[in-house]
Amino acid sequence: MAIRGAAVGVEALQVSYGRTRVLKGIDLQIGAGKFVALIGSSGCGKTTLLRAISGFISPDSGTITVDGRDVTPLPPESRGMAMVFQSYALWPHMTVAENIGYGLKLRGVNRADRDRKITDVLDLLRLQGYGDRKVTALSGGQRQRVALGRALAVDPPVLLLDEPLSNLDAKIRLAMRHELKSLHERLGLTAIHVTHDQEEAMTMADEIVILDAGEIAQKGAPEAIYRAPNSPFVAAFLGADNVLDAMAETAGSDMAIRIGEGPATSLPLRQKLEGRCHIHFRSHAVQLAAPPGMPGLRLRGTITQASYPGGTYRYEVETPAGRFFVDDTRRASPGDCVELTIPTEEMHIFPATTAPVRT
Repeated sequence: MAIRGAAVGVEALQVSYGRTRVLKGIDLQIGAGKFVALIGSSGCGKTTLLRAISGFISPDSGTITVDGRDVTPLPPESRGMAMVFQSYALWPHMTVAENIGYGLKLRGVNRADRDRKITDVLDLLRLQGYGDRKVTALSGGQRQRVALGRALAVDPPVLLLDEPLSNLDAKIRLAMRHELKSLHERLGLTAIHVTHDQEEAMTMADEIVILDAGEIAQKGAPEAIYRAPNSPFVAAFLGADNVLDAMAETAGSDMAIRIGEGPATSLPLRQKLEGRCHIHFRSHAVQLAAPPGMPGLRLRGTITQASYPGGTYRYEVETPAGRFFVDDTRRASPGDCVELTIPTEEMHIFPATTAPVRT
């Protein structure tokens, strides 16, 4: 079973709910066969964008194309797409096979061809022997496979995923991430996935699109965005939500960073910056006992809270520059004096044009 993916284009797309503009001129090109994740804070417009692409929402303006064909005026069933919903949306009175074959029946596929396709899909999703069961007798993970099978049975060149894993428990969700990614690679279809889970997006997607207030804040490969966020919002959204207020000055091939009234720290120059700035960094990037000579910014502080969420300890550390969260494998206790080192490559520095962004 193989499905040829289709390229999806979105140009100058605007969508409003009443007087509230939700999407503000979205431009997005998705290559055939790509897996793209749409992520962002609640209310950013990611689900609205997915529903506009699918045809369940009519845009105020703009165009949506599939392989260059304008599908903006077409209903959902004429766009060559299939959607998997968060709620599964299965028919409880039908068997697994009947649910998977429902879309084929609506399309007028004859019984013999329908049965062959259902068998193929059951094999693909490792649901052999479940065809005659009612979906109410299945586990959450099995129901999600049936919902996915119903979508795949119609051979959609574009598969839309609306937070399909959010109702599963943690262990099944982790397994389903890899199953979905594997299915995508085997089938070759184009997938657009809405999720609020950053780790899920990073694990599954070829490209991530981060939305903020109805606009695209940044898009690109997961590792590229993670290592080089282009704004304070993106940095904070991707976990770099520790924020230092500092002064920066370019000095030849170095950048001098000063925290408060303390001495300046010279760091290798990665960008030219002058004046007040905000330094974003992730809790797991900080080291409590860095080796001498490691390039980075050092702060002395006192541990005020300690917990063990598993794998590493999480500390809240009070410093003259503020309180920060630090994850480290070393065991320490509240009241301990420590020195934090923020490695140079883990610092994301932005001009302080607004208040610090924390998510």
